[in-house]
Amino acid sequence: MFTALGRLVVRRARLTLLGSLVVFALTVILGGGVFDSLSTGGFDDPDSDSARASRLLEDEFGAGTPNILLVVTADGGDVDAPDAAAAGQALSTELAAVAGVDEVMSYWTLGSPPSLRADDGASALVLARAGGEDADAEATVQRVRKRLDGDRGAVTVQIGGAAAIGEALGHGLEQDLVLAEMIAIPLTLLLLLLVFRGVVAALLPLVVGGAATFGAFFVLWGIARFTDVSVFSTNLVMALGLGLAIDYSLLMVSRFREELDAGHGVGLATIRTVESAGRTVVFSGVTVAVALLALAAFPLYSLRSFAYAGVGVVLVAVLAAVVTLPTLLVLLGHRVNAWSLPGMRRGGESGSRRWAAVAERVLRRPGLVTGAVIALLVLLSLPILNIQFGNPDARVLQADVAARQATEKVQRDSGFAAEALPVVVRGSATPADIEAYVVAASRVEHVAEVVTAQGTWAGGHRVGGPAPDSGRYVADAGQWFEVVPSVMPVSSQAEDLVHGLRDLDPPFEALVGGSTARLVDTKAAISSVAPWAGLWIALATFALLFAMFGSFLVPLKAIVLNTLNLTAMLGLMVWIFQDGSFSGPLAFTPTGLTDTAMPLLMFAVAFGLSMDYEVFLLARMKEEYDRTGDNHASIVTGLARTGRIVTAAALVLSITFFAFATSGITFMKMFGLGLGIAVLIDAFIVRATLVPALMKLAGSANWWAPAWARRLHARMGLDETGATLSTEPPGAPAAREEPGRVPEHIS
Repeated sequence: MFTALGRLVVRRARLTLLGSLVVFALTVILGGGVFDSLSTGGFDDPDSDSARASRLLEDEFGAGTPNILLVVTADGGDVDAPDAAAAGQALSTELAAVAGVDEVMSYWTLGSPPSLRADDGASALVLARAGGEDADAEATVQRVRKRLDGDRGAVTVQIGGAAAIGEALGHGLEQDLVLAEMIAIPLTLLLLLLVFRGVVAALLPLVVGGAATFGAFFVLWGIARFTDVSVFSTNLVMALGLGLAIDYSLLMVSRFREELDAGHGVGLATIRTVESAGRTVVFSGVTVAVALLALAAFPLYSLRSFAYAGVGVVLVAVLAAVVTLPTLLVLLGHRVNAWSLPGMRRGGESGSRRWAAVAERVLRRPGLVTGAVIALLVLLSLPILNIQFGNPDARVLQADVAARQATEKVQRDSGFAAEALPVVVRGSATPADIEAYVVAASRVEHVAEVVTAQGTWAGGHRVGGPAPDSGRYVADAGQWFEVVPSVMPVSSQAEDLVHGLRDLDPPFEALVGGSTARLVDTKAAISSVAPWAGLWIALATFALLFAMFGSFLVPLKAIVLNTLNLTAMLGLMVWIFQDGSFSGPLAFTPTGLTDTAMPLLMFAVAFGLSMDYEVFLLARMKEEYDRTGDNHASIVTGLARTGRIVTAAALVLSITFFAFATSGITFMKMFGLGLGIAVLIDAFIVRATLVPALMKLAGSANWWAPAWARRLHARMGLDETGATLSTEPPGAPAAREEPGRVPEHIS
């Protein structure tokens, strides 16, 4: 298969390049508009009780949890002063007239309830609900800000709330993406120049990276025509698109130059490159895609979006690396080594004495190396034992962002009335049953008060009569009421509150909604699917590695080592972000919680990337073992010939990820820093020491499989290794070009 692909590329190089250029132009034109189709939501399970409550509130009652907050501060320090009250009334009226605002309530229109006024009386709240999808709500926030934000005469207005936070997140991510590109691309080019010692060879990975990125944007654009796609997935596209394309290009270009150095003509060198490095790239890419595909099983469309983005960018990167890049290599020929940097002599591509020496040192004491490295990784993993999950809130934004400042001011000065948990009553219920439930709900720990159509309850007692807007709680479909928490909505105490409400077990259906209920339901949804997703990753990875190597031990070892590496990375992230270590230098606010979805995303991405480097290394070791039958020599040669490529690829990919650590959004900092660290640990510790040590300890058992499995592998027809690479030129003109010089075997 790979031989045929290589021959096709050589024979139809110009036609293939023309087709690639046409496809690239289409992806740039169409994929460039993907940002207009994306959303900042997707963190909820749509089938959960909290999601059902939200839909019922909107559909049956025309109500819902306010997602826009106006913090109105009286210039005179008293919101009840005549001029401030008049301004507050006017604000409420003007806000209701803004397109997209479906519901407005305020301190001045509800009879001056204390829960909507700051303790010092200097500020009060106007609450609004922007309807529609996330993008619609964010557009509404922009209109509200343009019309009402800032100085309003007797009062000053600040805008916060969930929709404002979502709008700030979307805007921040777009800025972060531009900044990450400005950081990553120049540094990547510099590193590639140092690796390849030539301008032409260094530019090729960036060409493939651009094709992969825009190709994945096009995939997302197409998917967004049919389903919701999260804007956060674009960051994954940029990081993986550039990083994987560079990984694959490094492998392909290095192998091509090695084949040229061995005396083969351009055509034959291209075919042998596709047969060996191209085969490795395809298996590696499929392995990464399989790991990311597990995210599609989760009900949260933010996670599914990462599956779409990840699989899309991997497949495009693979196609660009095994089709477009070989075409460029055929047309460039020996000019791939052109424009060498002054004073930097290019060495041979066939191996590295330094990495061969590293392998020899590891193989002298494989047991000691194995024990020491595993102990280190286990130590780094220990903070996971204290992990606590939560959903993103205003604190993921920088402290100077207006939406965060307004939201935190509300929580600090007015409590959490603006973030009350709606409870929707379903089914037949008598007034006595509902009142009994309300009384019990008001006694649940961490409940400040319960507001209903009949009045307000606190601590089991009625403390107030119906509010002027009490009619909003009743409709033909039934009724609902609000539970005001006394604790931060994103906290373990608030989660206990939700569980307490749900444990009351009334004689009717009571659906608890709101941000805390969504957090509880999200955690439940993730925990129910995560074991199956992990099983899928393990089984699919085992099957793919068996298909490539025909071994049982190699896939098992790879899965265990990758899992150990990733738990070490996640342990570090818990220590840094949840516990707040380095919060000063990294400029974020620790919350004592870890974003619920982020560890899953990071695990899937890092698992795939770790397997990427595993395939790079093992493919070369297997090629040498099939050729010589010498386990020790195959380990040394495999590490010598891939160590420089793997570490260079890891450095380039880590630069891309670390660029996202400059983000002003905490969970994107975690994403970038965590994956960058995972890649470096994998390349410099696991692949450079632990894998060779375990391969030495296992000996010939590395490539063992039962007889029935060996027969199955033979029938698959995938056993193409370096021992069977093409030796005859394809007859194309490119194959008859003069070969390059032959350097020494190790340089």
